[in-house]
Amino acid sequence: MGCCSGRCTLIFLCTFQLVTALERQVFDFLGYQWAPILATFTHIVMVILGLFGTIQYRPRYIVLYAVWVAIWVTWNIFIICFYLEVGGLSKDSELLTFNLSRHRSWWREHGPGCQREEPAAGLRPASGQATVSGVSCVLEHSYVEALHSALQILVALVGFVYACYVVSVFTEEEDSCLRK
Repeated sequence: MGCCSGRCTLIFLCTFQLVTALERQVFDFLGYQWAPILATFTHIVMVILGLFGTIQYRPRYIVLYAVWVAIWVTWNIFIICFYLEVGGLSKDSELLTFNLSRHRSWWREHGPGCQREEPAAGLRPASGQATVSGVSCVLEHSYVEALHSALQILVALVGFVYACYVVSVFTEEEDSCLRK
């Protein structure tokens, strides 16, 4: 296989997915978003398995990665629908925090260009996080979250295509070795 083969491309895509997933994980932790934290952690593990399978010529791991990527796309479609309030979903519900806290997306107060309004000294919530969203944001937090998910979907779909291609190449090479 050459340097620009499907295998090298899949290695690059898995590495890029790891970087974007770790970035997303950091912001989910900052917002105490427990459901996305668990989903992203599982995603990181599966991408590492896919990367391992690609490097070590293990098609079963790559198939596992491809199946997970299909689930990951579904999860990210749900996140987009959640933040854009499609179909009765409300971004103000505590669905993503498992009703364990009153926290919301970190981007709600710290989005691009946002200026935070601090509540009066006696009105601060016990959790330590302000309940008001940022004021005069360049991009609303729901769009930032939707864009994060859209990027994840795009990379996952390309990764799925390359995973299928690499599995077919690996199995074709195995078949040709068995015929000799």
